[in-house]
Amino acid sequence: MAAGTSSGALFRVLEPNQHGRVTSVELFFDLVFVYAVTQISHFLLSRFTLPGALETGLLFLAVWWVWVYTAWVTNWLDPEKTPVRLLLFGLMLAGLVLSMAMPRAFEDRGLWFASAYAAMQVGRTLFWVLVTPAPRREARANATRILCWLSASAVFWLLGAFAEGEQRLMLWGAAIAIEYASPSVRFWIPGLGASTLEDWTIEGGHMAERCAGFILIALGESIVMTGATFADIDWTAASVAAFVCAFVGCVAMWGIYFNRGAEAGSALISHSNESGRVARSAYTYLHMPIVAGIILTAVSDEIVLKHPLGHSDPNTVATTIGGPFVFLLGAILFKREIRGFLQLSHGVAMLALIGLGWFATELSPLVLSALTSALLAIVALWEALSLRSKPEPHASATSA
Repeated sequence: MAAGTSSGALFRVLEPNQHGRVTSVELFFDLVFVYAVTQISHFLLSRFTLPGALETGLLFLAVWWVWVYTAWVTNWLDPEKTPVRLLLFGLMLAGLVLSMAMPRAFEDRGLWFASAYAAMQVGRTLFWVLVTPAPRREARANATRILCWLSASAVFWLLGAFAEGEQRLMLWGAAIAIEYASPSVRFWIPGLGASTLEDWTIEGGHMAERCAGFILIALGESIVMTGATFADIDWTAASVAAFVCAFVGCVAMWGIYFNRGAEAGSALISHSNESGRVARSAYTYLHMPIVAGIILTAVSDEIVLKHPLGHSDPNTVATTIGGPFVFLLGAILFKREIRGFLQLSHGVAMLALIGLGWFATELSPLVLSALTSALLAIVALWEALSLRSKPEPHASATSA
């Protein structure tokens, strides 16, 4: 029996041809991740080295994974039920601890970070196992498989918390690798075997809306960082121009993702016979570079606002070009999944960004930001015009 289609005391009741509603408590839960995303940006700004970039990447992967796993579980469990709401409140508390520990996660607060993360992953899944009625054997088995994998990774998280330096990074890297690899083997464990596509049937519209909401979280964090930075600096002609470039880039990224792309993804997954597969590829994995690109661009915006003139250093180049490039990479792969073809506008812009990288250090941060923001705006406009006469995936679609 599919995890999302049969009744259970705490499970969502799905109505035919209706999207599962994103509830207010889910949106309330997301507020913690506005803070978490901000912490990731500040972490990278304070550690702009190769080891710092690796540590930032690991923290980002952890934050995304704990959020998206919660989105999967609340696709099945009903957040309007009091026990599920209490679960989300508990996850919010742990998420706050995780976020507060993040700046010193590789220093003296490693145990706080690892304990909060492991508690969220294992605790949420254990709750899912316990509240799944016995007759729903497939759903219970699926939750049990995931609990085993997350418990195994939790061991490495906690071991890493007691290690230091590179050893901590390696142990936490092993933990995150276990978690990211587990869906690819369908959470196989001895005795229960692997899960099936039917075990992962979800309400697609709800998942699409939840992931779109996280994109808004990342864009909102970008706006907050830009506004806070601009408010604290002198308002010169160069800083005002940098502020406008940051705003244009943010709006363009919104347009690239939300102007028909998000809606097409929602339509496809809502009517797909393989909603679990689409959710795993298009929303669980391919949304990661989209979010990462937005965060990198926000870091770039802060750098450019503070130092708009002179030559661009490697850090400025890496974020100002890398942010839009990673964002477009995620967007083109996501849209390939839902439309069945690569978006030409995205590919051309990515090639242009690579070309821009050859002489980027000769440009000022302001000029570099203006060029990348202009490229993003061109992509948004080009895509909107090119898709006006093309139908998006419709109700008859069965897979991406």
